[in-house]
Amino acid sequence: MTGINYHTHTLYSDGKNQPYEYVEEAIRLGMTAIGFSDHSPLLFDNPFSIKNNELGNYANEIRELQKYYSDKIEIFLSLEMDFIPGMSENFQQLKERVGLDYVIGSVHLVGKDKQDNLWFTDGPDPAIYDQGLFDFYDNDIRKAVGAFYNQTNEMIESQVFDIIGHFDKIKMHNQNRYFLETEKWYQNNVFETLHLMKQKGLIVEINTRGIYKKRSDSLYPSGWILHEMKKMHIPVIISSDAHQPSEIQAEFKRAVETLQAAGYHEIMWFQQGKWIEKPIL
Repeated sequence: MTGINYHTHTLYSDGKNQPYEYVEEAIRLGMTAIGFSDHSPLLFDNPFSIKNNELGNYANEIRELQKYYSDKIEIFLSLEMDFIPGMSENFQQLKERVGLDYVIGSVHLVGKDKQDNLWFTDGPDPAIYDQGLFDFYDNDIRKAVGAFYNQTNEMIESQVFDIIGHFDKIKMHNQNRYFLETEKWYQNNVFETLHLMKQKGLIVEINTRGIYKKRSDSLYPSGWILHEMKKMHIPVIISSDAHQPSEIQAEFKRAVETLQAAGYHEIMWFQQGKWIEKPIL
């Protein structure tokens, strides 16, 4: 099993535990590296992102853990940066301000400029997804999904970051109710985003959270997308998007098997400030 996980949330954002508890569990599991990636601050109050005035404390705590556990495990400081046009800080500027090792870029809220304009596509309650689809897109799923991927594409084109997080998560609350992934219009959206990711040299995370939270029947991204990514030589990592220590390696076995079925034999590791390719097992 892979001994790394670069996508982890703590009490600083919407995770359930203190950072050191994740480190202790990672060491117990025999992992070689763990990265902390709490949600970046946004310009409005919300229950899931780190507060701006806590950024310094967050960075200091992770750096202290790096020193304390330096002989047992590598620890990295990151943020999962939410991209909302007009409402999120420039990724590169925030990385430099906090002194991050790497950056994960993600889209959870679709819209721009004002909080009242945002469609929340994540979270545990599909009713919020459905209500937003009605309120903002008159139940036009093609328009709504197109807006999600267009915002993802704008993030890729306008921001500097390392890893793109759960980039097809728009499917989570769909559950085959509004669209099927076999539909041509949907696949066209995916292919456009894949080509942009390839151009920018992004790493795609294989995110297991939908599986172990029982919110998705497939990984993010889906298996058919992984086959297309392999053809395009797009690099990958495996992440559990852990919100508590017990999730640090949740469903990694399935992720490995799915990647191998798609033809992948390597994943990316972060070492000495650089991304390098290593065998999955």
